[in-house]
Amino acid sequence: METNILLENGTNELEVLEFKLDDNCYGINVAKIKEIISWQPVTPVPNAHPSIEGIFMPRDTMITAINLKNCLQRGVSEDKGLFIITNFNKLDIAFHVDSVVGIHRISWRDIIKPNATVNNADAGVSTGIIKFEDRLIVILDFEKIVTDISPETGLRVEEIRELGERERNDVPILMAEDSALLNKLISDSLREAGYVNLIDTVNGQEAWDYISKAAEEGNVRDKVRVVITDIEMPIMDGHRLTKLVKSTDATKSIPVVIFSSLVNDEMRRKGEQLGADAQLSKPEIGNLVKIIDDLVSKS
Repeated sequence: METNILLENGTNELEVLEFKLDDNCYGINVAKIKEIISWQPVTPVPNAHPSIEGIFMPRDTMITAINLKNCLQRGVSEDKGLFIITNFNKLDIAFHVDSVVGIHRISWRDIIKPNATVNNADAGVSTGIIKFEDRLIVILDFEKIVTDISPETGLRVEEIRELGERERNDVPILMAEDSALLNKLISDSLREAGYVNLIDTVNGQEAWDYISKAAEEGNVRDKVRVVITDIEMPIMDGHRLTKLVKSTDATKSIPVVIFSSLVNDEMRRKGEQLGADAQLSKPEIGNLVKIIDDLVSKS
């Protein structure tokens, strides 16, 4: 099953693939998926994490297979079902699932953010919940699942230390990031890099409300000099935010940096069409700082 769905840019919509583990319904953003294939035997890796089934090479590319049921502490999937092959953060990963239900096109506004009883910044693996017909679909945080298994694939905060001693810089930088954990990691990294005037928002709508208010008051430059945005966020996604910023006369000069696990070739083209000034994959925190340095010096 090839996944080839293209959405118009900046519409604040996404395609979610619904799949099952036993009778439980889960979801993944189609933008992360390369293809879906039947389960096939894999080669076990000695001393690997218990959730890693092994490795295989379906098309001359080595792919790590992860038993998703094991990750969610729901037992272990049998030697059948499907592999959802994904690409995010420049990694090819296959997730072993029981079955696929279908693809749903929804608005980011229809995604319910889990509260603290369901999710917390350290342990939660759900980024949102969709009520669809007679059931709830839990959208999983695949980036966190992979990072928990292999921490070296996450945000490379050591890159900041390699930049050395830096001067304090109080230019206002607005961040739109719904993950509390990533928000803190990015904020801490930027502060270590000298950027101390950070405005944190949890989705594109909150960010756009802040920017719009600054525009109305006539002091956009004093309130926002650079915007850093994730793509996947409830209420309003980063592509919609980028489109609003870049299509509004009072705000189009604000540099927008898309910082997301979803920056692959197709998503990069979308970001460019929307006017993003730079786009980086999530692990590249060192490059993020260098790009901000450059944008700030030019603004």
